[in-house]
Amino acid sequence: MKITKKLLKRLPKTDLHVHLDGSLRIDTILELAKQFKIDLPSTDPKKLKKIISGENADDLGDYLEGFSITLKVLQNEEGLRRAAYELAEDAAKENVRYTEIRFCPLLHTEEGLSLTTVSNAVLDGLSQAEKDFGITTGLIFSGMRNMSPEISLRLASLATTYKNKGVLGFDLAGQEYNFPAIEHREAFDLALKNNLNITIHAGEGYGSESIHQAIHYCGAHRIGHGTKLIQDGDLLNYVNDHRIPIEICLKSNIDTHTVKSFKEHPFPIFYDLGLRVTLNTDNRLVSNTTMTNEYMLAHKEFNFDYEKIKNLIINGFKSSFLPYRDKSLILSEVLDEIGQIEKEFDQSDGKVDYDDKL
Repeated sequence: MKITKKLLKRLPKTDLHVHLDGSLRIDTILELAKQFKIDLPSTDPKKLKKIISGENADDLGDYLEGFSITLKVLQNEEGLRRAAYELAEDAAKENVRYTEIRFCPLLHTEEGLSLTTVSNAVLDGLSQAEKDFGITTGLIFSGMRNMSPEISLRLASLATTYKNKGVLGFDLAGQEYNFPAIEHREAFDLALKNNLNITIHAGEGYGSESIHQAIHYCGAHRIGHGTKLIQDGDLLNYVNDHRIPIEICLKSNIDTHTVKSFKEHPFPIFYDLGLRVTLNTDNRLVSNTTMTNEYMLAHKEFNFDYEKIKNLIINGFKSSFLPYRDKSLILSEVLDEIGQIEKEFDQSDGKVDYDDKL
């Protein structure tokens, strides 16, 4: 089947790795800043977008600078509720049927909001979006590597409190170099004891040993980015054998210089070896991307044909943190929808090469 933007936009998709504070609309930032009298480096939409953009960043640390601006307008309930709602709406517009949004609640308490108020505002926004757009969402709380282990433990405790209320997992994000995940092990022990799903940013800004820590010391069920897994063949085989999904974010990996170029990205190698790789946006605003764009990059940069694209989509739904029954139901619906789209385009041979293990 010929890969076009129209086709990719139509296909049902997931986004399992997307940050709330990296995915706002520029117009929303400007409107919230005006409403709450917040100073911005520019009130010109094009200039502000360029300032926040990570497309010209020197490294991961530089890339993260844009978040200092977006976080300014996310210190109030209205901003948080609106940002969550609009992110889900933007996803729905390109048929992202299931989204797991992650954020660190503590980063939104600078103006006095409580952690529960912050959490409820985001969950309210997502809940309304689900009703309005017929999609499914989940929330992941993130600890930050540069914060103390005690803070991570507090956030993990908060995540367990919201389990079965919209929060599906716990994450560790932020600057990876010099901030090992093992220091936050107590937080992950608490999350695991409460049967909470774990995903950790690892192998993005540091080597494969960071992925080893995430899996073997912190119990990660999924790995965010994971590009440095290519450095350790034995660990790669372990990840593959245990079907630990890798949350690949192609555009973001280029922006942060996680890889020097698409030619050097291990994504196609991971796929060919059978790893359960998924495609994700990471930050819609900061990396100026969408899920449609991420799939188009897979096609243009790595020559992924329709069957590979379809397998990636299925990987996304299988790798979700949804309960097994919900995951089975949504996957069945998605396969039916894909079948209808194939009939409409009338070019697919109908073959799907994927394992049947959810």
